[in-house]
Amino acid sequence: MKRYAVIMAGGVGERFWPLSRAERPKHLWNIAGGKECLLTQTFSRISRFVPKSNIMVVTNALQIGGIKKYCPEIPHENLVAEPCGRDTTAAIGLAAALVESRAGSADSSFAVFPSDQLIEDAEGFSETVMKAFEVAEEGDRLVTIGINPSFPATGYGYIKRGKDRGGAFEVEKFYEKPDEARAKKYLESGNFYWNAGIFVWKTSSILSALERNAPKTFEIFEKIRANLNSGKDVQNAAAELYPQIEKISIDFSVMEKSANVWVVPANFDWDDVGSWAALERHLKKDSQGNVAVGELHAQQAGGCSVFDAAGRATAIVGLSGIVVVHSADATLVCSKDCAEKIKDLVRSLPQKYR
Repeated sequence: MKRYAVIMAGGVGERFWPLSRAERPKHLWNIAGGKECLLTQTFSRISRFVPKSNIMVVTNALQIGGIKKYCPEIPHENLVAEPCGRDTTAAIGLAAALVESRAGSADSSFAVFPSDQLIEDAEGFSETVMKAFEVAEEGDRLVTIGINPSFPATGYGYIKRGKDRGGAFEVEKFYEKPDEARAKKYLESGNFYWNAGIFVWKTSSILSALERNAPKTFEIFEKIRANLNSGKDVQNAAAELYPQIEKISIDFSVMEKSANVWVVPANFDWDDVGSWAALERHLKKDSQGNVAVGELHAQQAGGCSVFDAAGRATAIVGLSGIVVVHSADATLVCSKDCAEKIKDLVRSLPQKYR
């Protein structure tokens, strides 16, 4: 069975403003410092078990130029620009149509990955995903990878596992982001995983699931698939049809409605680096608990995070628990406690700063 991979790279990463912008978003930077951006790291990890020629990146037209510039190792013919953003159901349906077209008459399966997660254990990652491929290819199964929770997180969705099927588990139920009290119960039970948004399935299985659970969307993809099979490129095949697709995540449209969902526990480290507050988890702290990418001078200041992408020095006196980020045209200063609210700030800014 031919195996493929699809990297979802269409987001803007507004919580990482002022670094992350529409044309060069979060996944085209390494927010923990270093040369390789998050998308390049993701591509490199996946290429350990899927041929590079079989790894597609679904993005948008604004980002194509940046991906070519900062990720030259990704084959240009494998960059797929959505006609417009319609959430993950649409992106995955488009990917399924493309995989089916490229595989021709051969059976195929593919895995779906976010582009912006930090994972250092590439070997453990490979072993886990290979296990998920095996589980998916044994039958009509939609497989997701669950992250073992290390604290009662309220910012992630959760997966409750059911029967053990030899190292993989049937999924009993998906749960949305809980409050702190419920998150503690999930952690203590030992039966819950964080939902990492990583999926593996046979191409036929996800298409069948779309047909059952999102029939209107499936009908549109049937037309797109016919266009692809007639020799049209992605843009011409989907341009008029794609905007008609309901804007909804694959979790809501398919996964939560399906009875054939399995979860494979992750055997690797994982961080979705959701905001600037995550910076301190990946950098060495000084004697005052500060972390920095770039030049930092701190006095009577503790627990601060600094990222400089503009060649500036940062000096902090008498402050604690703040984030400072320099880009070429803007500087952000905020409390770590407000790092999740940067998204709201960005939407109020003039267009030239987005």
